Amino acid sequence: MARTTVPLTALALAALLLAAAPAHAGRSCEARKPTPQLIERGMQLAQQTAAALDAEHARSGTRVVVLGRAGQDLGKYGLRYSHLGWAYRSDAGPWRVVHKLNECGSAVGHLYRQGLGEFFLDDLWRYEAVWAVPTPEVQQRLLPVLQDRALARTLQHPPYSMVSYAWGRKYQQSNQWALETLALAMEPASVRTRDQAQAWLQFKGYEPSALKIGALTRLGGRVGAANIAFDDHPSDKRFADRIETVTVDSVLAWLQRAQLASAAQVLSIKN
Repeated sequence: MARTTVPLTALALAALLLAAAPAHAGRSCEARKPTPQLIERGMQLAQQTAAALDAEHARSGTRVVVLGRAGQDLGKYGLRYSHLGWAYRSDAGPWRVVHKLNECGSAVGHLYRQGLGEFFLDDLWRYEAVWAVPTPEVQQRLLPVLQDRALARTLQHPPYSMVSYAWGRKYQQSNQWALETLALAMEPASVRTRDQAQAWLQFKGYEPSALKIGALTRLGGRVGAANIAFDDHPSDKRFADRIETVTVDSVLAWLQRAQLASAAQVLSIKN
């Protein structure tokens, strides 16, 4: 793949955005000084993703996609991606991403509305974007929710755990908010709370990922990080080292299985 040269002004702006960003999801919160190479690769991924989504829009009128990134190495859990959000295109463009981010060093998460550059300007584990195109009906229902800040916040629950129980309400991680908001958009007359959203997802056959995380790992994670908690998981599952949580991989698989979106598409930047 040809190397894209990013203008210096874009690099300078990106560095300011990256240095100022206090919240993350799908990667560690270790403070690292951004390098020109990191910024250039993130911008390159954002530019190529924007071009691919624009082509999709021109071809089929697509205005909403589920968009994911790989911020952490989750290979030991059989997962490829760590974080997703809903990307949408306004009438005039460009693409924007609505997603939930965790404030580093805290157990709180908030919603953000960002451009693709901000979404990919992160210390990514792998410079790869993944997206799936929802059916026209799903897009039609999701778009007004994503564009309305109040509606998008309807099911936002600030208490955050990176591994929150998929069917629990004590915490809410980033991918969980995205999935529950899909339920809200699809059934606005009957889904107004998180438990109603989760009931709809269960009815539609969504299955969370089951991560095998042992007791020592759980203890270390809970003690060492404010954004990791396991106390919302049912005791029988937790003591069996079975942590059921919402992952990008499980969402993409379910959307295709439920015929709510197309198969996932991938775009990578070579190392």
